[in-house]
Amino acid sequence: MTGREPRPKPAAVAACGALAAVLFIALFRFRRLGPLDFWAWLAANIVIVVALGFAVDRGYGRRIREDFRSGPLRKVVIGVVSAIALYAVFAAGRVAALGIFPFASEGIGRVYALRSGVPLFRIVLLIAVLIGPGEELFWRGFFQENAGARIGRRAGFVLASLLYTSVHLASGNIMLILAAAVCGVFWGWLYLRFRSPLLNAVSHTVWDLLVFVVFPF
Repeated sequence: MTGREPRPKPAAVAACGALAAVLFIALFRFRRLGPLDFWAWLAANIVIVVALGFAVDRGYGRRIREDFRSGPLRKVVIGVVSAIALYAVFAAGRVAALGIFPFASEGIGRVYALRSGVPLFRIVLLIAVLIGPGEELFWRGFFQENAGARIGRRAGFVLASLLYTSVHLASGNIMLILAAAVCGVFWGWLYLRFRSPLLNAVSHTVWDLLVFVVFPF
C-alpha cells in the first residue's frame, strides 16, 4: 500500500462512518426489521456499508487485490492463529466474568438468544460469506485505513475501535459491549500491525464461527 494512492475526502469517510453508526445502532437496538431477523439485517447493513466504501474510495479495490497477491497463505495462517488466541482470551474472560459480575450469565445468554429459531446453516453461511469478511472490509479495511491516512495510523486505530464499540451500546447488554470493545481493539491492532484486510477477515470469520457455531460458550 503506497502513501500516494487516491484517498476519499475526509467528509466522505466521516459520512460513511456516520451511516454505519446509524445502521448498526438501529440493528442492536431493535434486532429485527420487518421480515429481516438479526442475522439478515446485519448482513444487509454490511453489504450497504462495504458497497458505499467501494463507491467513495477509488483505491479500495486495488488495495484488497494487492493484499490477496502478497503472501496470502501466511496471512491466512496468522488470521486463524489470531482467532484461536482471541477465543482463548474470551474463554478465560467468561470464567472470570461469571465469577465477578452477577449479570454476566444473563448477558451472555442474550447474545446466544439471537440464534434462536434461525437455521444453523444460514448463520454459518452469512458469517462465512458476508458478516465476518464484510465487517473487517469496512471497519478496518476502509474506515480505519482511511482515517489513519488522515489523522495518523494510531489515531485511526483508536477512532475505529471507539466507533466499533460505541454502536454496540444500543444493545444495552454490558457483556456484548465489553466483547465488542475487546474485539475492536484486537482487530484494530491486528490491522495496525499488518494492514491486511485478508488477515483481518480470516481472523474475524474464524472467531465468529468458533464462538457462535463450533464451540459456543
